[in-house]
Amino acid sequence: MSLGFTEIIVIALFILLVFGAKRIPELAKALGRASYEFKKAKNELSQESKEFVDAAEDAAAKEDAAATAKEDASQEKKA
Repeated sequence: MSLGFTEIIVIALFILLVFGAKRIPELAKALGRASYEFKKAKNELSQESKEFVDAAEDAAAKEDAAATAKEDASQEKKA
């Protein structure tokens, strides 16, 4: 289900009629800015989530190490 040449022409003509020739460059510029801001926000969110996961993994590793050390200490006391 792809757009053919005639469908693209009809869509372009519709946009030209609705917005006019003078507003199309402004709309394209606004669309480009919106796309840039969306990508920027997506990358920031991805970076924050990666940092959050890394911090959670570090905390879990420290907790596991502390639990292992406690077990070793209690076994040494029994022996």
